[in-house]
Amino acid sequence: MTIIRKTCQLSLAVAAAVTLTACTHIQPDPLSSPELLAQAQADRARVAADVPPVSGALTLDEALARALKYNLDRRARMLEEALAFRQLDVSSYDMLPKLLAQVGYTSRDNDNIRQSRNAEDGSLSQSRFISQERSHTLSSLGASWSLLDLGVGYYNTRQQADRVLIAAEKRRRAMHLLMQDVRTAFWRAVSAQKLQADVRATIAMAEAALADSRTEEAERLRNPIDSLRYQRQVLENLRLLEAIDQELSTAQTELASLINAPLGQRLTLVEPELAVGREALAVPLEVMEETAMAANADLREQHYNARIAREETRKTLVRLFPNLTFNYGAHYDTDSYLVNSSWNEAGVQLSWNLFNLFTGPAQMELAKAGVTLADQRRVAVQMAALTQVHLARQQLSNALHQFDRADAIWAVDSRIAQHMDNRADSQTMSPLDRVANQTTAILSLLRRYQALAQAQGAEARLQASLGVEPEIGSVGDLALADLTRVLADGEGVWTRLNAAKPVAP
Repeated sequence: MTIIRKTCQLSLAVAAAVTLTACTHIQPDPLSSPELLAQAQADRARVAADVPPVSGALTLDEALARALKYNLDRRARMLEEALAFRQLDVSSYDMLPKLLAQVGYTSRDNDNIRQSRNAEDGSLSQSRFISQERSHTLSSLGASWSLLDLGVGYYNTRQQADRVLIAAEKRRRAMHLLMQDVRTAFWRAVSAQKLQADVRATIAMAEAALADSRTEEAERLRNPIDSLRYQRQVLENLRLLEAIDQELSTAQTELASLINAPLGQRLTLVEPELAVGREALAVPLEVMEETAMAANADLREQHYNARIAREETRKTLVRLFPNLTFNYGAHYDTDSYLVNSSWNEAGVQLSWNLFNLFTGPAQMELAKAGVTLADQRRVAVQMAALTQVHLARQQLSNALHQFDRADAIWAVDSRIAQHMDNRADSQTMSPLDRVANQTTAILSLLRRYQALAQAQGAEARLQASLGVEPEIGSVGDLALADLTRVLADGEGVWTRLNAAKPVAP
């Protein structure tokens, strides 16, 4: 028996040593290139899953609908909101009693023998008693309910419910920024679609004029100074045209990324009717301020944060109270020496951490400081939201003015271009003049589209600062065609705000 016992002890020691050695020799395991490539391919397939391809011409409403349904960042925000809902479901279980089931097995290599000592003379009894089997199994099923855990769990659940609302506000803010980016990128892509062919044709014309001038300079057909000045002007026009071409070349990629379309696909865009948000300036400023106070996503988030801070003070106060715990359990033991092998047990326990008498005031002051900080942040965000409304409205007014000016300049340049084309047909205009005229016309139209994109972006920023969005319901429940139709047929936010009346203070 002694040999067996020593063998078991040695085996346990060896197993423990091997386990500790294995735990202390874990090495970094970097991913290999094939693994990274395989994961990248799987991710790309996941990105393209359930996304219908872009077929035919793409309208602005469809681009917005695709961004709302398939944009990757928006999907992440929606998953964050869904995760917050799941956390709320889990936190609500913290208020329930704890139900614990246990099964244990105990074994020893010798008997649990006890002796008794005489209380009068201190002598040991000659009789020895075995009061426990060498191997036995103990199982139990018990319930425990703590009033302190109930109170803390209740306020934790209320705080988690507010965090769900905060996740919804973050999703709204992300949606506002996404719609703003899509509008700006769409108009940039429209300008690229309309101008890129003319830009490259004019670049080819300028390159030909530059080559002819260099040939004339080499053959000394003109004064060298005049040839160099001519080339200098052509090169300046080329530099400007190439800068325009580089700016237009990225517009399609940016739009495709926002709507989760294949990056290499060539998108054909439908230029929408001219709409530059003049209705927004007709909304009274008081109505805008009241709307922002009630609907601005950042401000609503701070309201919920302040409410969470107040719940924290109540939770801190609950922790300072004594804890009352109720216990009830059913037990069963296979030990044959027990007279009653199964029994039920109930108990009530009252406990109180006496250090709360000293730390309680400090904890309450800390919680109150959190409330003060949350209130101050809410006030700061409120003033920032009002400032943002005023700035966004002024920026929209300035953008509309710049668009009107760019539109007027483009109208004049287009008329000049018509006259120059007539002169080019009659062979009375030099190649340099044609290049300069085409460059000026292209630049004028580009600036018009840029001003239009800035006006669209300013209008979207104003909507984001107000916290208003189209009434589209649940994006996940609508098909792409239905969502596009809702965006196209929905009543404008400015129409709703114009119908609203400011509330008297």
